Formats: sequence, structure tokens, C-alpha cells
Amino acid sequence: MGDTWEGTKGAAKTAWTSTNEFVNPNPQIDLDSYKMENPNQEKLARLFTPVDQHVLRLMRFVSDQDLRPNEEWMHLLVQRFPWINGVIVTDPEGRITERRPPVPVKPFSSPLWFEAVWRETMLTTLVDNTELGPELYFGTPIYKDVNLDGLIVVHFDPRSLFSFCPEPEQLIILAPNRGVWTPASGVDTSALFALPWSEILKDKVGGQVEAGGKFYTWLARYVGRDLFVYATESVDPKIDNKGWFF
Repeated sequence: MGDTWEGTKGAAKTAWTSTNEFVNPNPQIDLDSYKMENPNQEKLARLFTPVDQHVLRLMRFVSDQDLRPNEEWMHLLVQRFPWINGVIVTDPEGRITERRPPVPVKPFSSPLWFEAVWRETMLTTLVDNTELGPELYFGTPIYKDVNLDGLIVVHFDPRSLFSFCPEPEQLIILAPNRGVWTPASGVDTSALFALPWSEILKDKVGGQVEAGGKFYTWLARYVGRDLFVYATESVDPKIDNKGWFF
């Protein structure tokens, strides 16, 4: 190297580079480490996660409101969640005091009966199968001081959730004892609906079922206060579907 300025500069540069790489190394992301070992679960996770995120955001927004909503809150609800069909506000006796839009897209097929559990923030989730298609209702009680002041109920068509799925034709959404929805052809929805989901969900939140000669990987998630099921046809039915990390 020699006792020269150029030599000293080169040595200093080399030393700085080595030290900098040690102190502040270039980040390396191992994408393979994030892959799920189970292809059935990986497929379902990819399909349902973006759908579930929108539902969870809506649930959080509604459940955080425990007082009678004002105009600003109503406007923000519709602005943040343009995919919902409307919102209903009632008095303590269940009479509608406010509704957006004033005339519903789908009128009730019959009077709706909501149930609440003391100290729980969400009401039972209802599905009204109208002549114009299904409509899902969930909501939360509102209070004045410590007394019940009414309900806030949000409603939407469950089929609108498929717009958030990267491959909607691969996803199935099931509400036990209420309905099955999917854009996919070749799915025996009657066979899936007929499975004893109330019994299945007592012990499991995910797994694999057989219906109509096909195997489906499924996972239960909350919509409002009740469990709904996301499912997709299994990639490999022979693989054990235990050990969901959700």
C-alpha cells in the first residue's frame, strides 16, 4: 500500500466499510420462512385474510360506539365502509329512530329479533334471506348514563365480501344454519350447509370436512358475536389441518 495519501485513504475506506457492514448490516428477508407448511391452510389464509380484515375493522368501528351516534359518526361509517348497505339506530324498545338510507335496499322479510348478553359489546348476528338476496345484520347496544338507550345495527350483503378476496371463485363463506355463499361453481353448497356445524364448532375452530365428495379446509372467525366459516377446497386432503396460528 505504501506510506501515501492514497494508501491511507484506501485503508480507511476499507475499515469503514467493514465496520459499517458489521454495525449496520444490509437487511435480508427470507421469504420462505413465512410460508406455511400446510398448503391447505396457506391457500385458505391467502383467500380469507383480506376479507376478514375488512370485517374486523367494521366490527371495531361499530363496537367502539356505545353512545347514540351523531351525524359525524354516521357520515364517517359510510365513508370508511362504502360496501355496507346501511345502518339502523333504535330506541330502547327497538323502534327505529334513524336509518341510512331512509329507504332500505332490501326490506325485512320478517321482524328481526336481536339478542344481547350482559357486558358483551356485540349483538347476535342475523341473516335475513330476502327475495332480493341475503342481508347480514350485526350491531351493538348504546347507553345513556348506565341505562340502555337503544341499538346500532349495521347491515350488508355477505356476498359483497368476495370483492376483497384475491380469488373469489375459490372462497366459500358459511353462516351455520343460515346460509352458504360462494361465486364458485361445482361446490355442493347444500351438502356443506347440512353438516352439523353447531356440533363441529363446539370443539374446533378449524379443520377439514368432506361434503359432496370433496374435501374443504375451513376456519371459523367472528362476524359480530357469532362464528362464521371461511372454507376452500383442500389442495391435498391427506394433510392434517391441525395447528392453525390464527
